[in-house]
Amino acid sequence: MGAQWKARHKEIAANAKGKIFGKLSKEIMVAAKGGADPDLNSRLRLVVEQAKKVSMPKETLERAIKKGAGLLDGGASLESLTYEGFAPHRVPVIVECLTDNTNRTYPNIRVLFRKGQLGATGSVSWDFNHVGMIEATPNTQGCGCGNCRHRSGRAGFRAG
Repeated sequence: MGAQWKARHKEIAANAKGKIFGKLSKEIMVAAKGGADPDLNSRLRLVVEQAKKVSMPKETLERAIKKGAGLLDGGASLESLTYEGFAPHRVPVIVECLTDNTNRTYPNIRVLFRKGQLGATGSVSWDFNHVGMIEATPNTQGCGCGNCRHRSGRAGFRAG
C-alpha cells in the first residue's frame, strides 16, 4: 500500500521541476536573442545564474541558448511584449508578457482591460521608473503584503 504514495510524490516533484525548467528555458531563449555569450549579455547571464540555482541540466541550458540565438533549426520565435493601460478607477498598469503568437495574446490582454482602458505605447510608462522586481512567497498563511510594506519602509504601497 505504501509504494504508490512514493511514486506519486516523485511524479509531483518532477512535474514542478519541469514547469520551472520550461519557464527558465523560455526566458533564456529571449535573452539569447541579444547574443549567445553570457559574458557579453548581462540579461542572459542573470537568467543562466537563476537556472543554475535550480539545478537545470547543462545540456538543457545550452540547447535553450542555441535555440534562442538561432543556432539550431527552428530557432525561438518568442517575443517580449509590453501593453499599457488603465485598470478601473484610472489605475495605471503595465503588463509585460512573453508570447509565441501575438495574434492570440492581444485579445487575451484586451479581455483583462475590459473594465479599464487599453492605452497606446507610452501612455502609462512615463509615470513609472523601472527600479527592480520583487518576488516573494509567504512562509506562513498570516503573512501578507501589508507586513512587507512596513518592513521595507514603503508607505505608498497598499496590499490588495
